Amino acid sequence: MRYKAALFDMDGTVLNTVSDLTDAINYSLGKMGHRHDYTNKDGALFVGSGILVAFKRALALESGADRDDLLIIGTEYEKAMPGFQDYTEEAMKLKEIFGPFYADHCDIKTAPYPGMTELLKELRGCGFRTAVVSNKLDIAVQKISPLYFPKLFDVSLGETPEIRRKPAPDMVDEVLRRLSISKKEAVYIGDSEIDIQTAANSGLDCISVSWGFRSKAFLQAHGAAAIAESIEELKDILLSC
Repeated sequence: MRYKAALFDMDGTVLNTVSDLTDAINYSLGKMGHRHDYTNKDGALFVGSGILVAFKRALALESGADRDDLLIIGTEYEKAMPGFQDYTEEAMKLKEIFGPFYADHCDIKTAPYPGMTELLKELRGCGFRTAVVSNKLDIAVQKISPLYFPKLFDVSLGETPEIRRKPAPDMVDEVLRRLSISKKEAVYIGDSEIDIQTAANSGLDCISVSWGFRSKAFLQAHGAAAIAESIEELKDILLSC
């Protein structure tokens, strides 16, 4: 077996969280008098780079930004976006509303992707160490992870002020430190361009999955080296290494 540890993104990878996330985003936006009728498709586009960025994308779309430009927000190219506006201050206010609401409503419609629980059990039975590395607020990660996957992750880590969020390598480095696993022994699994960048920045192999918040074509366009289109295919890739 090549790998000793599998590090998973959470939203769109192990859990379908889009409905609860979108509901909480809409709730927060409504409280501040903003547009708050976004669909799950919109919510999936907003998330991936932390909730602050999600709100900046929602505010930009409300103000007439081109949907195709939204993923630039939260990257180093954000200020080059046509009609750029800095929504950080308003997004921070929205994040304060979102945090406690989502913590209380993060498990209403959320569910594991079918077969994920069984995959994690099989991986652990084969000797894998498993972990979650997510840009979701850590307070939600610490609630959701044991709720849906009791004793199936050795470490679960979400966004905190002390550690730079993905795609910086810091969260991955911290998890590997806690697991006492080297980078060459670990693989990162996620559903977005942020996960591809995170793996590259961390020096880990990456497996992208196409059942989450980004399409297979999108992942291919953003440099995915390996894409699993089903959990069975992901299992085959991991256990054949």
